[in-house]
Amino acid sequence: MSRAGAPAAAPAKPPVEPLLEQFLDSLWLERGASRLTLAAYRTDLLSFAAHMFLRGAPLASASRADLLTYLAAPAQAGLAPRSLGRRLSALRGFFRYLVREGLTQEDPTARIESPRLGRPLPKTLTEADVERLLSAPAGDTPEALRDAAMLELLYASGLRVSELVGLRIAQVDLNRGVLVVLGKGARERLVPVGETALERIETYLSKARGALLGGQVSDALFVTRRGGGMTRQGFWHRLRHYARLAGFERLPSPHTLRHAFATHLLNHGADLRAVQMLLGHADLSTTQIYTHVARERLKALHAQHHPRG
Repeated sequence: MSRAGAPAAAPAKPPVEPLLEQFLDSLWLERGASRLTLAAYRTDLLSFAAHMFLRGAPLASASRADLLTYLAAPAQAGLAPRSLGRRLSALRGFFRYLVREGLTQEDPTARIESPRLGRPLPKTLTEADVERLLSAPAGDTPEALRDAAMLELLYASGLRVSELVGLRIAQVDLNRGVLVVLGKGARERLVPVGETALERIETYLSKARGALLGGQVSDALFVTRRGGGMTRQGFWHRLRHYARLAGFERLPSPHTLRHAFATHLLNHGADLRAVQMLLGHADLSTTQIYTHVARERLKALHAQHHPRG
């Protein structure tokens, strides 16, 4: 009780840090995370922020020891491995985002093992679904020609959405049919582009880009009428628009098209290491999430061609 007999004031709550909000925005823009996923990540990160607040330190300054201390209590209390894994996943995503954006030098989650769980398969689209989506931008307006080129290129190349909207004119070699892409960790890679995507890009460049710029100057490949490059948020809204036009009940994200790119390549016999290089994964283990596709294809081939299949 206080001197006046009133209840003692509740402990101050940690402020919601801007970096946390920026990270959650990136989940929505780049991966199309659902509201439920964003709410779960927010809850887990705010819980850890409160843990750090009691230690008198901001969320981004956490060490490996801070994380282990935070995770130990619920683990000892019998929290399900899946729930514990979700907490660690939220923290891992947050600190990887900080490293990627150059906001911290070290990821304190790097040497913390996740609880052993069956890894969920990435959401993807069938080839028929992709055809429906890529056919949605109709007409010859500058916006439709730009959007058709962006969707076709995203599926043809497997780029991350940040890589797609960040493309500059100088990174596109139409004669050789390749892109020079600067991916995570400033790693440069050459990405081949199929004929259909090249045709869409050429049509966009000759008939739409100048009209969108209206005399303004930009080195961005994909531009808007404001004179600047397309943003991740802007492209996400365009994708949702076309998904609705194509009759999708569950709206795909740009990341879904990246998954479709990898899945369909493996379905048609591509080597896993080649897919790793095309996706820009530093570690093959990241790409191995797609090996279920290769296994299913091998089973189908065995059943079709083996005399006792």
